Amino acid sequence: MNYDEMTPQQKAAVALVAFGPEVSALVLKGLSEKELEKITIEIANLRDVPPEIEERVITECHDIFMARQYISQGGVDFATEILQKAVGATRAKEIMTRLESSLRSSGFSLLKDIDPKQLAGFFQNEHPQTTALILTQLNPQQAASVLSELAPELQAEVSLRIATMEKISPEILKEIEHTLQEHFGASSRADLSVSGGAKSIAEILNLIDTTAEKNILQSLEADDPDLAAEVKNMMFVFDDIVLLDDRSIQRLLKEVETKDLSLALKAASDEVKNKIFANVSERVSVMIKEEMEFMGPTRLSDVESSQSRIVEAVRRLEEEGQIMISGRGGKEDIIV
Repeated sequence: MNYDEMTPQQKAAVALVAFGPEVSALVLKGLSEKELEKITIEIANLRDVPPEIEERVITECHDIFMARQYISQGGVDFATEILQKAVGATRAKEIMTRLESSLRSSGFSLLKDIDPKQLAGFFQNEHPQTTALILTQLNPQQAASVLSELAPELQAEVSLRIATMEKISPEILKEIEHTLQEHFGASSRADLSVSGGAKSIAEILNLIDTTAEKNILQSLEADDPDLAAEVKNMMFVFDDIVLLDDRSIQRLLKEVETKDLSLALKAASDEVKNKIFANVSERVSVMIKEEMEFMGPTRLSDVESSQSRIVEAVRRLEEEGQIMISGRGGKEDIIV
């Protein structure tokens, strides 16, 4: 049995057996019939579990339980800060990432199979804040599809509310879930949730069609220039250069100074470096590598400044229609 290859259901089965029948019975009572069936099968299939595997599973359960407790006490930021002090930044990030999906209110999962047009029609009669909150509970791809279906003025209003949204109380979520249950006729249960922020709307805008994206960003800039800049920074980062096709990379490199490129690549991933070097001549590749080596130790702030200038060039070229980022744009932008 390899811990890293275990499914969540297998880990849950190991934990329940380790906790004993009384505790396990209490946990199983709260599961749906489908979840109960899956866990029961995993428990039945368990064989001898090595002590080290059992210990790691219990440790993981303990970490997640503690993280949930911290969230209920002071929110996600508070939980992250406490966990960082307790187990270090890397471990804290792993725990919060693992917990992220369960932080979303499970009742909103009833919307995952509903057509975006139907959801958009439902939102036309809802307050923009309610619409914004519900969209943060969907995955970015579905939220982007729904946002594209809304009227332009509503797109901008909802996007602004997502970007400025903070944590939402369980009471409000319960009220909204009750409304969804009545409208869509599905059962749901409430849970603690986190919502919104610049990162949330950036993830959605990365998947939305270009026309809607420009309309939303222009409105954000008019209402809050600093927030719009923050959202833009999160929409495309330096490592996303790998999303550009070769033609776009070559066009971008015409706008970038060799010194900036060499400095930016000092802290770049191998994937980004390979992408760049594959689109320059051997002579230029050697020149860049020699300059990177000649620079020696470099301040991270200087590297980030160079990367920011290249990212700004990417955004400008995309706005001018000279390059295309993979996964962005609507059907009307595709050249065949």
